[in-house]
Amino acid sequence: MSFEDLPIDVGVVHEGERIRKADMQVELGGPKIEKKFELVLSRKMNEIEDGEIQIIGPDLKDLEEGGSHPIGILIEVAGKEIEQDLEGVIERHIHEYTNFVEGTMHLNQRYDVWIRIGKKSFQKGFNRFKILGQVYQRLYKSELPIIEKIQVTFYTDASKMNEIYDTAIATYNARDERTRGLKDDEVDVFYGCTLCQSFSPTHMCVITAQRYANCGAISWFDGRAAARVDPKGPLFAIKKGETIDGEKGVYAGVNQAYKEKTLGAVTDVALYSAFENPHTSCGCFEAIAFIIPEVDGLGIVHRDFKGTAVNGLPFSTMADSTAGGRQIPGFHGLAIEYLRSPKFLTVDGGWERIVWLPKSIKDRVYDFMPETLRDIIPTENDVSNIDELKTYLKDHNHPIIERWVETGAAARLEEEERREELVPASQQAQPFIMPGQMMTTVPAAGGAPGFQIIFKNAKIYAEKVIIKRLDEKDKK
Repeated sequence: MSFEDLPIDVGVVHEGERIRKADMQVELGGPKIEKKFELVLSRKMNEIEDGEIQIIGPDLKDLEEGGSHPIGILIEVAGKEIEQDLEGVIERHIHEYTNFVEGTMHLNQRYDVWIRIGKKSFQKGFNRFKILGQVYQRLYKSELPIIEKIQVTFYTDASKMNEIYDTAIATYNARDERTRGLKDDEVDVFYGCTLCQSFSPTHMCVITAQRYANCGAISWFDGRAAARVDPKGPLFAIKKGETIDGEKGVYAGVNQAYKEKTLGAVTDVALYSAFENPHTSCGCFEAIAFIIPEVDGLGIVHRDFKGTAVNGLPFSTMADSTAGGRQIPGFHGLAIEYLRSPKFLTVDGGWERIVWLPKSIKDRVYDFMPETLRDIIPTENDVSNIDELKTYLKDHNHPIIERWVETGAAARLEEEERREELVPASQQAQPFIMPGQMMTTVPAAGGAPGFQIIFKNAKIYAEKVIIKRLDEKDKK
């Protein structure tokens, strides 16, 4: 396989490259574009033409420089060993292969796809979608020999992608529904995915029967199919091993896999908690479960949510605090399908801990929410700030109120509100509450191992925080 005839380089060396807005020629999909998708469909051998590449809409060279544009990527594959079960696995490789292209950045998946083409690569001649199509075809056939025929279609005209977009959404939903009857306790093997390690070196997704990959694109069945077809690939089997804590989702095999795949950076993971040794988060997660310390509850915000969440922060800001392959208590990347799972953050209270989410997400998962909670968890249409949220939760007798009573939070909340009436807002110290556990590492001098400070159920007040830049003499 060679790419010498193409104007840009293609290889693993380019994975993880970031294209900043100032350096991009065009943006395809992303948060500004409502409809975008990438989809792989299996076909019969006589249904597609091998090597065919179609562009429906303006080509890359005709798109406005610096603008955001619709994008749909349809890859149709055929082969004697190709099964429908493999579609999701093959589809997820679009992320990997796009990032192999010099000067190209691919994030997310399915209906959240986000691609940027850099100016330098565009000026070198990467100005036609045909080039990207050729890259896909060569890489797929080289790395997945079961693909005997492959046809690629790019959609850039939004008015001509409605039908195929609806097909894509229906396909995603059908894949998701298939896994919902399977339980973690019924399987001996989970699956791991390291596709995002080029961006988050200490991240690994653990895909269980009841916990999708954070990106929302890979189910347990997808993991099984991928591990069978490409056993040395980025998706692989993880034997559960000893169940250390079934309630929290702590398994010896999972911890060992994390230790090996992150080179020791992560060694302990609880699959069903957002606070205690939580599953790591890459950057491709569909949504974030985030702590709202003022009410001891969790909010949910997804990538396509416009504006700010109830805590006053947009998705992008919280994503920066969540991503990178870290375990951040109270900031937890997840798939929207996980919200439908009986294992959804069970350690933390599950749906009874959720106190806010966008209406569009609530509508999507409404039938999977506990009936008693469906109409008492507010959205952006009900509350817009923390004060309104507190009032709403009290008025609707949300179960989170019971946690306030159990932990004494109700009394503290009343005391805080009383003080707020007496003290000007500008002079109020804002509490940082961390239910569960927060851990930070303090390095020692001379390269020694250092030590860790662990905060459990801490509530911290600070009248003033001072951040100082050190001069070279201060560092000495």
